[in-house]
This record gives sequence, structure tokens and C-alpha cells, in this order.
Amino acid sequence: MGLQQFERRLERLVEGVFAKAFKSGLQPVELGRRLTREMDANRTLGVRGTIAPNHFTFELAPSDHERFASFEAALRRELADAARQHARDEGYVFLGPVEVVIDMDKSAAPGMFMLAGEVVAAPGGGVVGSLVLPDGRRIPVGDDPVTIGRQADCEITLTDKNVSRRHAEIRRSDDAIELVDLDSMNGTRVNGGGVKQRILSDGDQITVGTTTIRFEAS
Repeated sequence: MGLQQFERRLERLVEGVFAKAFKSGLQPVELGRRLTREMDANRTLGVRGTIAPNHFTFELAPSDHERFASFEAALRRELADAARQHARDEGYVFLGPVEVVIDMDKSAAPGMFMLAGEVVAAPGGGVVGSLVLPDGRRIPVGDDPVTIGRQADCEITLTDKNVSRRHAEIRRSDDAIELVDLDSMNGTRVNGGGVKQRILSDGDQITVGTTTIRFEAS
């Protein structure tokens, strides 16, 4: 299901001004298909479950690299999302954030590419997770807590008057990532229910004021 959604998004990505460039030759969706196969082929069993590669490096022929250059950043985001969705579908876990690199191999023939996937642990070896904002920005949860509020020094700053100056905090705790409400005026909700403190699970919807932020365990 995740790969099908990825393919549809890639089709929309290359519509319009890019359509003529992708009538033939290497198709972006081929990279996504290969990425998921790489995850399946190189998964390993670890203490936390089935561990999959989280760092992917594609090497494309010069002509293909040039064709992809105009939307490379968007393509890398889509490929990373495809990896995260495939991990959810298959029950894989990552030891670090998902990263996709697209390089050029001058010796490669048009239409050919190489992919290397590897497991790269997060600094400190702790659990990983990200907060996805409504505009698509992704804020990783690392060793330092991520604070949400109206105060300018918060990692996620909101201008909503219903949000306290320091409203809530997301931080690593033992082998999990948890949300803590910082005694906010109007409270914090996860999946519609009010919480003071909660271990987050992949896909949880955190609502602060009128803003909803999605937690992803990757």
C-alpha cells in the first residue's frame, strides 16, 4: 500500500513541465521500488525487532542525474517517506533517521544506477523519532528535548494565543519517546484525548491549540 501511494505521488511530481523528460529512460519510481527491495534484502534481527537500513545512497548516470536535478530535494523526501511507510507496513525499525543521498557515477550508463543501503545509528544510540509539522517540515527528536510553545526559543514556535509560552515537550526517556505537558493553560491532546504525560507511538497525532503535529518513529 505504501509503495502504491509513493508511485502515485511520484507520478504527480513529474507531471507538467517534467512530463516530456520522463517519457523514456530511468523513471523516478524505479528508485523507490529498488529502495524497498534493499530494505527487505538487508534487514537484520536485533534487540528492538527487525532492523532495516536507514541510510541510502543512489548513484545515477550523469544524464539521469541531470534530469532529476530540478526536483532532487522533493525526490529525496519522497524516497525517505517511502522507506518510512515500508518500515511501518513490514514492522521494521530504524536505529537512526532516514536519509537519502543522490550522487552521480560518471561510469554508469543511462538508465542504470547503484544503491547502497546501510544501518546508521543515531548519535548516542537512542530511539529515533520525528515530529512532522502541518507544512511538512520534519523536526527530529534527538538527545535534547523538543519544546513546543509561543516562546521564541522553543524548537517549535506557534503564534496561537491558545498555546502557552512553554506548552509541551517531547523527549527521549529510557527506550522510548514521550510527550510531557508543561502545565499548559489549555492542555495537550494526543489522538483527541487530553494527556499530561504519554509514551508516543508511530502515527500519534499531537494537538496543541489549533495545531496538529504527527509523530513518526523514524
